[in-house]
Amino acid sequence: MSNNQIVTPFKAPDHLHSHCLESALSKAESGCARKGVRLTDIRRRVLELVWDKHEPVKAYDILEILQGEMKRAVPPTVYRALDFLQQEGYVHKIKSLNAYIGCGEPGHNNTAQFLICSECGVVAEMDDPEIGGMIEAKANQLGFSIKHQTIEVQGLCAACSSGK
Repeated sequence: MSNNQIVTPFKAPDHLHSHCLESALSKAESGCARKGVRLTDIRRRVLELVWDKHEPVKAYDILEILQGEMKRAVPPTVYRALDFLQQEGYVHKIKSLNAYIGCGEPGHNNTAQFLICSECGVVAEMDDPEIGGMIEAKANQLGFSIKHQTIEVQGLCAACSSGK
């Protein structure tokens, strides 16, 4: 039996996203305080913008919003904040989309598998140790040492598959 878990499932239309946002911010604040790292105002705001929806967001979209709020926002500021949030386990980078999404288990650096709907763009996050373990075992057989593992799978979510 597998210990697989779906960390962030595809969201139902009636999902109350504000609870997810509040939880992510709370976990980031307490996690940063516990580790002795700073969740600066800009890092917090970038995290809010990433968590604004359960959809991937591009760095330049974040920058555009920030430039409307603070005139001195520049690309390095956004990328540094995203790098910090990614390093601390609060956001993931979806490389195939060149975009970021909130981590389903904020503060936990885990192996992640993402199911990405190529029709509507929603993303579900899984953390299945069995999948990660199989890849690590195969890599070890080849003498390869894994530093980070992320799997991105493109397809259709249930809503798009059924034509809703």
